[in-house]
Amino acid sequence: MTRAVPAGRVAAAPISWGVCEVPGWGHQLDAGRVLAEMRDLGVIATEFGPDGFLPAGPGERSALLGLHGLRPIGGFVPLVLHDPDRDPLPDAARALEAFGDTPGTVVLAAVTGLDGYDERPALGARHWTALIGNLGRVAAHAAERGHRAVLHPHVGTVVERREEVDRVLNGSDVPLCLDTGHLLIGGTDPLSLARTAADRIAHVHLKDVDAALAEAVRAGRTGYTEAVRRGIYRPLGRGDIDITGIIDALEGAGYDGWYVLEQDTVLTAEPAPDAGPSEDVRASLAFLRGEAA
Repeated sequence: MTRAVPAGRVAAAPISWGVCEVPGWGHQLDAGRVLAEMRDLGVIATEFGPDGFLPAGPGERSALLGLHGLRPIGGFVPLVLHDPDRDPLPDAARALEAFGDTPGTVVLAAVTGLDGYDERPALGARHWTALIGNLGRVAAHAAERGHRAVLHPHVGTVVERREEVDRVLNGSDVPLCLDTGHLLIGGTDPLSLARTAADRIAHVHLKDVDAALAEAVRAGRTGYTEAVRRGIYRPLGRGDIDITGIIDALEGAGYDGWYVLEQDTVLTAEPAPDAGPSEDVRASLAFLRGEAA
């Protein structure tokens, strides 16, 4: 039997409603609808979402979330970390301004500098030296502001494949965001990582995945964005990832952080009232409560 995940440690993310930082990703829902649907589902906390989704001022941002009974827990911060000629600290500092004084998790993605997640460069030794060094600098800066930084292995970034994840684990003391979906697509077994590196995991994004589509992305037969459009991410319990095993491994190792529901989606139009992405989030919440998927 899986260990129960306390409801007080389950959060949501706007990307489950198709809200994404990538230009041209799809139809973008406004914050009012997304936050209201989170509240109506019984969600108590959320990540911030991309720039422009919530007010930039931390006071206004907290007030809007508070109106919907939602606690802010941090957010996704894409930064170019591998370029020896580019200092990521100014961009990191700007992102952290919107976090305010409430401690949160800075979910770093080592992005390529290109739009989207469909292509990425190969890194040389000097790029890896810059990446590891800049990762530590950004994490230290976040800590000075009262926040914890984690590195999010992510498809289409420079930390995607298992050997790249291992290089970060071995070369840095910055913890990871265990994103079950992105890890699997990139070739890392998320259950194995949860079992062998639980002490390095400080944040979790829960996704379930269609393994056949994941393999097509990994092999280069399907682009990542197209795979998302085709439904690579599934409600928890309806894909091919051992979500209960991962939760068991983490809880058994003493993990006490957030489980963020993230089933990335692409919308083509405004869903009808009481329809759309919220139904998948509802199904995932039911799975975590032990109800039939």
